[in-house]
Amino acid sequence: MTLTPASTIDGTSSTTEASTTEASTEILVVGGGLGGVSAALAALRAGRRVVLTEQYEWLGGQLTSQAVPPDEHTWVEQFGVTASYRALRDGIRDHYRAWYPLTTEARAIRALNPGAGLVSRLCSEPRIAVAVIDNMLAPYLATGRLRLVKQVVPVDAQTDGDRVTSVTLRHLGTGDTLTVTADYVIDATETGDLLPLTGTEFVTGTESKAETGEPSAPETGDPDNVQALSWCFVVDHIEGENHVIDKPQDYDFWREYEPEFWGAKLLSLTGPDPRTLETVTRTFTPTVDDDPLTQVADQRAGGGDRELWIFRRILARKLYTPGHFPSDLVVVNWPMIDYLEGNIIDNPDAEKHLEAARQLSLSFFYWLQTEAPRPDGGTGWPGLRLRGDVTGTEHGLAMAPYVRESRRIRAEYTVVEDDLSIEVRGHGSPATYPDTVGVGMYRIDLHPSTNGDNYVDVASAPFEIPLGALIPVRMQNVLPAGKNIGTTHITNGAFRLHPVEWNIGEAVGALAAFSLDRNTDPRTVRNTPALLEQFQSLLAADGVELHWPDVTGY
Repeated sequence: MTLTPASTIDGTSSTTEASTTEASTEILVVGGGLGGVSAALAALRAGRRVVLTEQYEWLGGQLTSQAVPPDEHTWVEQFGVTASYRALRDGIRDHYRAWYPLTTEARAIRALNPGAGLVSRLCSEPRIAVAVIDNMLAPYLATGRLRLVKQVVPVDAQTDGDRVTSVTLRHLGTGDTLTVTADYVIDATETGDLLPLTGTEFVTGTESKAETGEPSAPETGDPDNVQALSWCFVVDHIEGENHVIDKPQDYDFWREYEPEFWGAKLLSLTGPDPRTLETVTRTFTPTVDDDPLTQVADQRAGGGDRELWIFRRILARKLYTPGHFPSDLVVVNWPMIDYLEGNIIDNPDAEKHLEAARQLSLSFFYWLQTEAPRPDGGTGWPGLRLRGDVTGTEHGLAMAPYVRESRRIRAEYTVVEDDLSIEVRGHGSPATYPDTVGVGMYRIDLHPSTNGDNYVDVASAPFEIPLGALIPVRMQNVLPAGKNIGTTHITNGAFRLHPVEWNIGEAVGALAAFSLDRNTDPRTVRNTPALLEQFQSLLAADGVELHWPDVTGY
């Protein structure tokens, strides 16, 4: 066998064939997205040893490697998130104030929005969030209590009855494997990859109305029917220059592609409004001359997507010293790149669909460069540049696809539409649970699905996060820390967003540490009033809001 130099699991140079190593820890967190990072931080703050693994080079998941600015509720600047999530947001703003040439007016804004985008009150570049996350973890790496392993995916798990004893991970570059023995295993992967490996009971896709009783559920369930994924990318625009890419190989297919319910070709500025399903035509104006100081993101007022250049803008050049940035930076995470042709969960054709999703995104970018209508009557914006340097890739797209839906555990408690829907409940007061471990808020917002469903949009109340939704029905030491909790296909649409995922991860990381401290298990904690009260008090003392404040306006 010919041996070639390679990078081992720990990142050191190797000239040997693929090897197998072992490690042990108290808490293994598989997946370094927002839920995985917050789970690790919570366990580390509690004094526990943690191994944190991640498939991609960047930690942060949907906020970083997927390049998606945070989807947050209206009151995020005042309340409704954990203290550590607020520290992440503050750290991003502090980074811009410390290192970027902000104007005097922009620097003075307490709730600085570096991109002045309308999807969020904190639209920023993904690598800034990476830097802040790395800084949050750095003190624990220095102590040796945290081991960080990147570019690995789980490939096997060993169990003993209702407990997982170890998980085996494979390095994507070298093929080296690492088997980690742990007291608790936290699945923070984007699609719940540990659930089938560990034998944890789970569900995928849509449940039937007969199963959940939800008004928005279909009559017949379909495990293969999930929300579209999107392969996002970042662009800027240099007027007078030509940055047109080579015509993508699948462009002719996507140029003619028209979903039955869309009302237009997908490669256009026309499509359904997510809230009303009315066919609307958006604008796209890279030369827009707005005042970013006047832009305020407020999801109550609408989706903010009528002018696409501003919608998910992550750097507004006019907030900085004149001339420093030649253009705004804009994330393209728009309906036109929602991939509807197939599901990647438990699908032997997953890689084919991922590549097709890449081709869709590249085709839409090429369409913007060559055929998109301009306000001056012309077509195409050849000055658009694909900014792979901003997303950390050579191919120009985000490192990872934006995945909206995962495998979901069969949980002790499953959140259903009736828990959240304002129409069903008859009021918008917060949804409460006796076993609350945090709070969240977002509309039930489902993108079109792989089996032809249009948007589902349901006005929802603020909610508490029930501990029962984080505990599998059988397994004793497996906990979910992302979109894989006990929701339905419908309620996933409210629980899948950035601050909720962070809160979920923080709760399960603290729960694993709490269970170890008291020689108990998560199920016992939930079902023993004295232990539950102790755990909730610990969360509150650590800055986790367990209840929504008593204010008007929900």
